[in-house]
Amino acid sequence: MNAINIGPLMLSTDRVSALIGIAVFLAVTAIIARRMGEPLGRWSTHAFLAGVVAARLGHVAINWETFAPEPWRIVAIWQGGFHWQTGVIVAIMLLFFLVRPAGQRVAGIASLAAGLFVWHSATLLTSGVEPIELPQHPLHTLAHEPVQLAALGGQPMVVNLWATWCPPCRREMPMMADVAAATSDVTFVFANQGEDAPRIRSYLGGEQLFLPNVLMDGLGELGRHYGARGLPATLFIDTEGTLVDMHLGEISREAFVEKIGALENTER
Repeated sequence: MNAINIGPLMLSTDRVSALIGIAVFLAVTAIIARRMGEPLGRWSTHAFLAGVVAARLGHVAINWETFAPEPWRIVAIWQGGFHWQTGVIVAIMLLFFLVRPAGQRVAGIASLAAGLFVWHSATLLTSGVEPIELPQHPLHTLAHEPVQLAALGGQPMVVNLWATWCPPCRREMPMMADVAAATSDVTFVFANQGEDAPRIRSYLGGEQLFLPNVLMDGLGELGRHYGARGLPATLFIDTEGTLVDMHLGEISREAFVEKIGALENTER
């Protein structure tokens, strides 16, 4: 399982795990606060809000080189990217500033630990992907020539499933084009889902996007083959043609580069 659908909303399992951990932290703290005092309850609210902001800023600080050319991405939290250690440190600092009784401080740390434990456990239970092999059915170039993904092998492969009508696909596409142009030891494939060649050409031309291996998956068979429940989806495949990682939803430059680096390291 790589995503959970709630009506039209699709959430990747790593984000669901984080939300479950936060919910456990807030719930446990609220229960304890009813017995030990209101300061603990107020702290949990401040810790949550300040911790999220601090975790985001910590991530930005660590990856400032990639944020500097695009500072607007600092607020693009939908892409993901949080340094949880910074958030935890800020939450503990607030605990000692806002809560005086030693017993309540211990209880606060215990509730924080409970949330982290549940988050970590949920992540372990939902992480990993099934080692699916490359499909046998062909895709097609914009000139309608059949292409087998296996024929593009020989080195690690990143396959992005996208469509012109998909806003997060359009947002991440320029970044992916930049990374693809700067990476020579990975094959990049951009498999459009369900659209025709004129529409794809019009979009790429209008956006002045230059992408390698733009292919058409007219019936969306790749998504079904790999169990990708929505768009965009980015697949990371080793030189043997086996799926080793998958990211559902918009991906940040930092996460994209990190996953490509992990893919490259598996081949060394």
